[in-house]
Amino acid sequence: MKIAITGTNGLLGQHLVHLLLAHGYQVVALAKGDDRTSFESHLSYKYYPVDISEDFGLHDVLSIEVPDILVHAAAITQVDECELNQDKCWDINVQGTVRALVAAELFSKRFIYVSTDFVFDGEKGNYSETDETSPVSYYGVTKLRAESFVSDSEIPWVIVRTCLVYGNALSGTRNNIISWVKQNLEQGKPIKVVSDQVRTPTYVEDLAKGILLIIEKKVEGIYHISGKDVLTPFEMAVRTADYFGLDKQLIEKVDASVFVQPAKRPPKTGFDISKAGKELGFEPVGFEEGLRKMGRR
Repeated sequence: MKIAITGTNGLLGQHLVHLLLAHGYQVVALAKGDDRTSFESHLSYKYYPVDISEDFGLHDVLSIEVPDILVHAAAITQVDECELNQDKCWDINVQGTVRALVAAELFSKRFIYVSTDFVFDGEKGNYSETDETSPVSYYGVTKLRAESFVSDSEIPWVIVRTCLVYGNALSGTRNNIISWVKQNLEQGKPIKVVSDQVRTPTYVEDLAKGILLIIEKKVEGIYHISGKDVLTPFEMAVRTADYFGLDKQLIEKVDASVFVQPAKRPPKTGFDISKAGKELGFEPVGFEEGLRKMGRR
């Protein structure tokens, strides 16, 4: 089976490519710019530089490769950047998804879209797939609008919502919360971390495994794929310091009002992942095990 993936230069994209190749799939990797992965010599791997903000780049590649499945993971995920550059955010997160859908409807059999907990307002927490959506940031608005196009499409689809992904980058990706905390504490730099937001942080390899299960089970619909531990970012930072033997006295406990940020964050998200457990057999590692896995690399 041949699977095309957008956004393969990102944290999830790199790990998903690695996992699918290890399971014997052919992978067509698509991302902006040069290939940051180390899979170029693999016989089942092809890379194409594709900008999803352009009209025909993805269409042309899929017309050549004709993948069975398109996993659309490319997006602008920086919440403040989306708030400040709304036209660019809309073009990539919404119009880019529409371009991907159109190409998939022509040349593929299934479409998997990676979305976010930020489609919720964060007032309730522990969200299930059937809970009402109500984003509080422009980033969340674009991801929810893209979801609506996916759910109205002519191709069998899955929407995968995830929450605060962390893990080791394979090559050249941006910091996530754990790598940011670890890097700053290793350099002896004090950091401020919020304690009034709640998430279910997701180890990146678990997210990739969840998508693999979705592919293999041939399901459709919406699935919440995240970690199982409910934590604040401050708690994550302290546990990170404890695990790696770093100075947690450098971590200052603050609330979100300390930061002047263009975009509002939902205070309490986190997922009920019981549907993924029941229908997919999805079982994520605990947060400490995720840290152990990071430490072993």
